[in-house]
Amino acid sequence: MRDKSFSLKRFTRVGVLTIASVYFLILVGGIVRSTGSGMGCPDWPKCFGSWVPPTSLEQLPSDYLEVYKEKRIQKNERVGKVLESIGFTKVAQEIFAHPSQYIETEFNATKTWIEYVNRLVGVVIGILIFLTVLYSVPFFKNDPKVFWGAVASFVLVVFQGWLGSLVVSTNLLPEMVTLHMALALFLVAFLIYIVVRVQRTQLYADLGGKSGMIMPILVLALSLSFIQVILGTQVREQVDLVAFNMSNQQRESWIDQLGTYFYVHRSLSILVVLLNVGLYLLVRRTGKPNLIKMANAVLWVIGAEILLGIILSYLALPAFAQPLHLLLGTLLFGLQYLLLISYYYAQKPRQLTPELVA
Repeated sequence: MRDKSFSLKRFTRVGVLTIASVYFLILVGGIVRSTGSGMGCPDWPKCFGSWVPPTSLEQLPSDYLEVYKEKRIQKNERVGKVLESIGFTKVAQEIFAHPSQYIETEFNATKTWIEYVNRLVGVVIGILIFLTVLYSVPFFKNDPKVFWGAVASFVLVVFQGWLGSLVVSTNLLPEMVTLHMALALFLVAFLIYIVVRVQRTQLYADLGGKSGMIMPILVLALSLSFIQVILGTQVREQVDLVAFNMSNQQRESWIDQLGTYFYVHRSLSILVVLLNVGLYLLVRRTGKPNLIKMANAVLWVIGAEILLGIILSYLALPAFAQPLHLLLGTLLFGLQYLLLISYYYAQKPRQLTPELVA
């Protein structure tokens, strides 16, 4: 019994730490975008051909712009051929046609190191995910879903690393950035699922009859949050384009030049509020303190998210608010998914208490 308890606590600790690290990476990634540091390192996984990036222009060859542009184009050609061979011809053509792949960003030490820190955090997450898989092995016999969920998370992180290299090689191609963000949400969902699953017997309460509307509203709210994060990524890409066209000047006029995504994103926030307020009222009826705390946390995050949205809209998109807005959007998704999984198990009869580890 002691070994089982130790395995459970160890797995939970590393799982929670990994989730926190993923959110930290999302924050750092937001800072990378808001500071325009996405191309601070023109190659991947190294940075300017070195594991430790340069600190001054003198450390680079005089023709470094052409060198790294050519390397990126060659890599895109290889990727494009692979995509065409498996049927993604349109995506391959977009990579070739997008003008950004022929533009090289000049060296800036600050931006280079911001991007480099972003990559270091990614490496740490890779190590933590590996530990998550390792610590999930004791659950394989009696609860294989935990083990395979951990393996799926590891595979997703590896794929994210490869996709990150494409984000760089395509010079932040919008479609690549959006896919990168969407997969980060799936990673959060995988990790939350396995961490909650190993503790599911503590949640069993037979709440199935308390409110049949909670689950469908939760699914709808979660889906809407996912859409909002993706729309927010699209808005961010429009902001980058406007900033580039305006040479980062006249910031107060940027909002007026944003397209449909911005107005849809802003309008849907009203539905987000209404859905989640209704969800909170329903969850309160269950009388379960842990579920009520989660629903309450969801409302607090939404309140902070709306405040940041107002700051972005009316204070000329201040750089500090952009990564925080993204972080809170993904945190909202995570909290709603946590509530969904926790409520799902809370509907199970209390007597179902299978052994979790061998």
